[in-house]
Amino acid sequence: MNRKRLIQESYSGNFLQKSESQSGEKTRASLYVVATPIGNLGDMSARAIHILESVQLVAAEDTRQTHKLLSHFGISTPLTAYHDFSDRSAIGRIVDRIQGGEAVALVSDAGTPLLSDPGYGLVESARRAGIEVLPIPGASALTAALCVAGLPTDRFTFEGFLPAKAGQRDKRLHDLVSEQRTLVFYEAPHRIGVMLEACLAHFGASRKVFIGRELTKRFEQHFSGELAAAVHWLAADSNHSRGEFVIVLEGCDEVGRQDAEMRKAEQQVALLREEMSMKKAVALTSTFLGVSKNDLYRRVLASDKKQD
Repeated sequence: MNRKRLIQESYSGNFLQKSESQSGEKTRASLYVVATPIGNLGDMSARAIHILESVQLVAAEDTRQTHKLLSHFGISTPLTAYHDFSDRSAIGRIVDRIQGGEAVALVSDAGTPLLSDPGYGLVESARRAGIEVLPIPGASALTAALCVAGLPTDRFTFEGFLPAKAGQRDKRLHDLVSEQRTLVFYEAPHRIGVMLEACLAHFGASRKVFIGRELTKRFEQHFSGELAAAVHWLAADSNHSRGEFVIVLEGCDEVGRQDAEMRKAEQQVALLREEMSMKKAVALTSTFLGVSKNDLYRRVLASDKKQD
């Protein structure tokens, strides 16, 4: 399908009013944050194509990757690199060009910029300089996974990539054990196994999980079930560990949240008992963490009896 037809079909339908993009949206001296496909090039929006071919410069996470995308759609706009390792001078040059009257588009390698991708520093600097920053919405692995996961989406928290080091990863997961919102993570193929094992250890075997592998791509695959089954699914076939992953994890229910809070309180009491009596440690912990003093006291006593 050629670009002209794509643009025409994207705005077809009686329920849509004629927009600027349909008649040829005019770019102005602004920063355009442009979403690009996460795998399937058919997800490239007509407006994104129009903006990318109309601006004077495209700031790209990887110019080689973006050059392939632009070439596919016959776009010859000049590229400049902007990524996690860019220094402040790179931001300054882009801001200067916009202030000089040029329109600049910001893209990442795939999906919506700033969602676990570079861009924050540039957007912040542009706004601080009084530059208009405009979103050009489109594909996002985050929303793609959420809408098919079959888990609550009215409230969720996006955690991005977990730390690569085991200690830091465990600390992050420990802090999320009692989180009641749906949790969303990104993960790389070489860490997906240890990530799921860590989730199993912290959240338990029965916590529901959705795994989206290679979303919108040729070998797209979904898993939906409990964490214990997810670990077995991953190990059953080496192909299951290939590609890019989005993991959507069920939030903690109220009973689980209360139990997790009590377990944290018990750990705190154990530390305080090295310096004070159990009764005082329980009283201080219940006040500080907001848990029932009587319930905490009973749990600590029960734990002591098990150890005797």
